[in-house]
Amino acid sequence: MARRFRGSEEVKVDAKGRVSIPAKFRRVFESCDPDWAESSDRAHMVIVYGTRDWNHMRLYTIEAMDEIDDGISRMARGSADRNYLEMVMHGLSDEAEIDNDGRLVLPQRLREKVGLVDRAVFMAAGDHLKLWTPNPTRPNSRRSKPRCPIWHRAQIRFRFCPAPEPSMRAQHEQSDRTPYPRPPRPASASCFTC
Repeated sequence: MARRFRGSEEVKVDAKGRVSIPAKFRRVFESCDPDWAESSDRAHMVIVYGTRDWNHMRLYTIEAMDEIDDGISRMARGSADRNYLEMVMHGLSDEAEIDNDGRLVLPQRLREKVGLVDRAVFMAAGDHLKLWTPNPTRPNSRRSKPRCPIWHRAQIRFRFCPAPEPSMRAQHEQSDRTPYPRPPRPASASCFTC
């Protein structure tokens, strides 16, 4: 089983967009990169910056990304779920490497997307790190319960919340405008990344 990230760290971002990755996080990237060798190679990762409503980036180890790719490839070709995951995990991502000084160079467009200026926060999330701008005025969570990843919500919406049948729609129009009844969410509704 691959090593997991644990903890959180706040670090500086220099004018060139270099972010120093804490040693405990670098060790996980190195151990989960099959091509890394202690002598000279740099550890690689995949940065998923996501859709425009994402306010953070996700830094995946190579092993974690391989698992995600395997999960996507097992989905039905051409399905809405697979198309969405391919767009996010492949199209809205970049490969990156940690330099010899233990830093990650973030392109300007990615820094602007999440609002990184002079500080950044790494937050462990198991097989990946979340990277975002520290903001003392923003609460840690807008909800009391944890949110599912955006692709998980999309998967549930497409697979488990079908459009109401015509008889239900007529019933709704005559009722007091309560929401359409939704089928219960099966226990198998979680996606492979949750």
